[in-house]
Amino acid sequence: MGRPEKIFYAVILRSSRSTRKMRISLGLLRSDVMLETKCKNNPRAYSSWKQVEVNTIASGFGHLGPASKAVQSFVMRELGHADKIKNMPDNNALSGICDGMIKSWELYGNPGAVILFIVEVITYNICDQRFHEFYIRDQCPKVQVLRRTLTQVFKEGKLGSNKELLLGEHEVAVIYFRAGYEPAHYPSQDEWDARYMMECSRAIKCPSIHYHLAGTKKVQQALAQPAMLERFLNDPEQVKTVKEIFTGLYALDDTEAGNAAYEMALQEPERFVLKPQREGGGNNIYGVDIPDALRKMNRVERAAWILMDLIQPPISKGYMIRPDNKYAPELVDLVSELGIFGVIIGDVDNIICNYQAGHMLRTKLSTANEGGVAAGLGALDSPYLLD
Repeated sequence: MGRPEKIFYAVILRSSRSTRKMRISLGLLRSDVMLETKCKNNPRAYSSWKQVEVNTIASGFGHLGPASKAVQSFVMRELGHADKIKNMPDNNALSGICDGMIKSWELYGNPGAVILFIVEVITYNICDQRFHEFYIRDQCPKVQVLRRTLTQVFKEGKLGSNKELLLGEHEVAVIYFRAGYEPAHYPSQDEWDARYMMECSRAIKCPSIHYHLAGTKKVQQALAQPAMLERFLNDPEQVKTVKEIFTGLYALDDTEAGNAAYEMALQEPERFVLKPQREGGGNNIYGVDIPDALRKMNRVERAAWILMDLIQPPISKGYMIRPDNKYAPELVDLVSELGIFGVIIGDVDNIICNYQAGHMLRTKLSTANEGGVAAGLGALDSPYLLD
């Protein structure tokens, strides 16, 4: 992890310590999982689901996940396979996610307040984001949705006498972060000051700074340690079930265990993926590239990464529609990653609601490491259930 990333999480942690008075938080989460199999060419011969990561900020494709099903249902009808559509599960991700924002707006208690989307200066996945706004406006027309960058919040925003966040004439009830998860979103001190101001406000954040930190890879790795889940789950069966979805996750700090993981990565790099505390895709290091990357790090820098067992998913055959297809798409080997959305609203003492809210599926070439759709490395897909 380079210097910008160190500064990024140091300031985020400072904000967390400065806003410890817990208020209601909204979590729009996405848990990404893959099937792991010992027989890669047989999609049905799998052992279990394994978790890739948990996203707590800017969890995308709440609209485009359901839209994929609509498109593929249309294609199946056109091809004379309408009878197979029943095997595609319902996907209400957009409504589930947006209902969480509307519920949070209601809990805030000011009918004149707005929902604020924090966005990038240039938003490439705007088609996914806009439909969240459209759904909110359709279901609850009295709720106004504003879109602002961190820079604009710094210029327009201030705190009222009761810590309400004010943007011009508007009081903000809910802040939905679709930006703010990587150092490049903070080009100057102004953006940091805007984030700090929002965290200090009484607006309901999605995510709060605490949820943001909870989504880091180090937290994921820490939760996989022995006896850690028992701190949060009382039911032994629940603990067992959750543990089964964890892959091997290893710290790389300067300890006996961390040094052993370091040596393990050098000796068998093809077994692993090296992950930094970053979101947005394109930041991981795979297989044979791991040793060189680790050798360039000192022991302090190394501790900012985690080592994770590489999941071996089953391979399926299919066609991927991509802009670079010059001719008819070819039949290729594919692997898929399922993202399951969840909505949770609560404070330090009470959970107000907690529910599953749909899904999205990404499919990529089996030879590709990264699978980001926005990065052009994967394609949106839909699950098809078999007995």
